[in-house]
Amino acid sequence: MIQIIQKYFPDLSDLQCRQFEALDTLYKEWNAKINVISRKDIDNLFLHHVLHSLSIAKFIRFKADTNVLDFGTGGGFPGIPLAIMFPEANFKMIDGTGKKIKVVSEVAQAIGLENVLPQHRRGEEEKGKFDFIVSRAVMPLPDLMKIVRKNIASDQHNAIGNGVIVLKGGHLEEEIKPFQKIAEQTQLTTWFEEDWFKEKHLIYIPA
Repeated sequence: MIQIIQKYFPDLSDLQCRQFEALDTLYKEWNAKINVISRKDIDNLFLHHVLHSLSIAKFIRFKADTNVLDFGTGGGFPGIPLAIMFPEANFKMIDGTGKKIKVVSEVAQAIGLENVLPQHRRGEEEKGKFDFIVSRAVMPLPDLMKIVRKNIASDQHNAIGNGVIVLKGGHLEEEIKPFQKIAEQTQLTTWFEEDWFKEKHLIYIPA
C-alpha cells in the first residue's frame, strides 16, 4: 500500500515510510469507532486520501517554518500526510467536529508527529495568520475564501506566494469564476497516472 506513495515520492526517509505505513492500521482502528472515512473507502486509504493529499506536495515544497492551516481537516487530510512529508513546517488542523479532531490528535501522537496542532474549532473562529490555507472539498470556493482571507499572512517565505490551496473534484467552472483572473488550476493527472485522479484538481488562489 505504501508502494503507491513511494512510486511518486521515492526520496522518503525510513521514518517517513514507517509513519505512512502506520496510517493504515491506525485509520482502520479509529474508523471502526468514529467514522472519519466512509466505510467502503477505508481500503483505498492510500490512493484516495494519503496520495490525494500529497498532490499539494507536488505543487509546492513548504520551506522550514512555513505555517499551514488545514481548514476542515476531517480525519486529518490533507494535514497529516503533509506534516509527514514536511516535518520542518507547522500544521494547525481545525475542524468543527470534536470527534474528528480526537482522531487527528491520536493518529499524530501515535506516529510521533510533533509539527501538528489539532484544534476543535470552526473556521470563522480561527484568528491566526498562516502562509497557506489547505483544504479538501470542504465547501464551495467563494464561501471558503470569505472565511479564510483574514487568516493569510502577508510575509512571504516560499517560492510560491501565500494563499489558499484546495483539492476538488468535478466541474469547477462556476466556483472558480470569481477568481479566474488569479486562480491556478492543475489537473492531478499531471502528477499521478491512476484513473481515480482524472476528475480531480488542485486550485491555488494567491492572497
